[in-house]
Amino acid sequence: MYFNSEGSNEVTYDAIVIGSGISGGWAAKELCEKGLKTIVLERGRMVRHGEYPTANMEDWELPNRNRMTPEQMKEYPIQQRTGYTMTPAYQHWWPKDTENPYTETKPFDWIRAYHVGGRSLLWGRQSYRLGDLDFEANGKEGVAVDWPVRYADIAPWYDLVETFIGVSGQNEGLKQLPDGKFLPPMEYNCLELDVKKKLEDKLGRKLIMGRTAHLTEPKGNRGTCQTRNRCMRGCPYGAYFSSNASTLPAAEATGNLTIRPYSIVTDIILDETNSKAKGVRIYDSETKKTVEYFAKIVFICASTLGSAQILLNSTSERFPNGFGNDSGELGHNLMDHHFRLGANGKSDEFKDMYFKGRRPTGIYIPRFQNIDEKSKKSYLRGFGYQGGGGREGWGRYIAEAEYGKGFKDAISQTGDWTFGIMAFGECLPYHENKVTLNKDLKDIYGLPTLNMDAEWKANEYDMRKDMTADAAEMLESAGLKDVKTYDSGCNPGLGIHEMGTARMGRDPKTSVLNKWNQIHAVKNVFVTDGSFMTSAACVNPSLTYMAFTARAANYAVEELKKGNL
Repeated sequence: MYFNSEGSNEVTYDAIVIGSGISGGWAAKELCEKGLKTIVLERGRMVRHGEYPTANMEDWELPNRNRMTPEQMKEYPIQQRTGYTMTPAYQHWWPKDTENPYTETKPFDWIRAYHVGGRSLLWGRQSYRLGDLDFEANGKEGVAVDWPVRYADIAPWYDLVETFIGVSGQNEGLKQLPDGKFLPPMEYNCLELDVKKKLEDKLGRKLIMGRTAHLTEPKGNRGTCQTRNRCMRGCPYGAYFSSNASTLPAAEATGNLTIRPYSIVTDIILDETNSKAKGVRIYDSETKKTVEYFAKIVFICASTLGSAQILLNSTSERFPNGFGNDSGELGHNLMDHHFRLGANGKSDEFKDMYFKGRRPTGIYIPRFQNIDEKSKKSYLRGFGYQGGGGREGWGRYIAEAEYGKGFKDAISQTGDWTFGIMAFGECLPYHENKVTLNKDLKDIYGLPTLNMDAEWKANEYDMRKDMTADAAEMLESAGLKDVKTYDSGCNPGLGIHEMGTARMGRDPKTSVLNKWNQIHAVKNVFVTDGSFMTSAACVNPSLTYMAFTARAANYAVEELKKGNL
């Protein structure tokens, strides 16, 4: 056992961390390594590194050849509609929608994971930095509020995080996508190299290998990626970054970590005599009892919507509308990335070539719109593309399977090379995109749930026109044939990049957190998951959560030493 799960034996610690996912794991590591006795409160069950039950199973070893029954799917009505794969290989990671309901003023697809490690076991692992193009955008354009930090403030923390987690990639010298501390990149295949060269020669646009938190060199006790394409089952090699394989073991090694599973934090306890948090109150989902834990500082890392839920439910005479909600912004400015549109095409070349392995990342085409006056558009912000090339195999014949010699001959031949890209676009931070507490609808634990009220607006829909048109232009310029665009649409939430709801800012009157991720009015409470994001950029945000978490933890410990907390 790499950490103590007997968290109920003591109730007072130096630090409380709520949540054990990407942000919570980093908070635990940094606080423990700096000498603080830290308890991590996780609402779900214990999962230790390596305890990934389907990681080494073949489809034929799983129930129904890895297919869910109609009766089982009744428990997952939200995830059914998303198009994400719900199979026995992954079922144990997803909480049942029927036990964890929410209401939708507007459609919202909330994808959750309730266990130690959270979505760090399931994330897409794409790891990109925000730059000053992102941190300055709100202030320059008069949108929402200005970020209280700039890239120079965060760059050293990006360095720290990338070095520890291991990000494979390559420096490119792009102002819209800052360089980092990278392990060797994954390899392109022949078609990707061809498309890369033609895009750069004909359109001046960069195509790079995806920067991904997968080891291409061993690091500590973690092995390199085996290209098995079973990442979402959990990686027994620890080749991709997760709390379970990386930050929690580091925290445990200090002797300062306690982790308590089955601990659903219901609210933050305020000491109204000194405007500090005394601790937190939990509901033990096993014993059905309420327990209180106390600490000098509290880090809230329960995920954007989970943290909003806790803060909104933490009311008092001082904060009748939610903990730290003097500005009225708590729950507002909810963001996600809009996506599921792009283009695909075929190539007549490279008939004598194939590729090896199941690479866990694709190519990335960084943002190229609205990065200077030359690329200025009618809408604000921009988008990037993820995708890649590959060669069709025997599976293309499944839909119309034949029998006999003709079929055998056909499946022995590879098909066409194909190339596809999907765009991910930035959503602006709109005050009216929000979540609120619904006290009329309770979950299975009798706790209030959330109501979702968020939508894409004109800026996003204008951007989507370019997202498809530019995709087609690039593939055609690269010489691909039969290029077809698509727009499958998506609800907010489907990108699983929820951000906002407790944004940071310079003014307590218009934001919930300051530049150190502290609640303005309660200095010993820090919120470091996606809640703090003041704008969304167009890149995957998890690396940014980790960097801000490490920075906030360092600041918190320094302030404790000074007696300021």
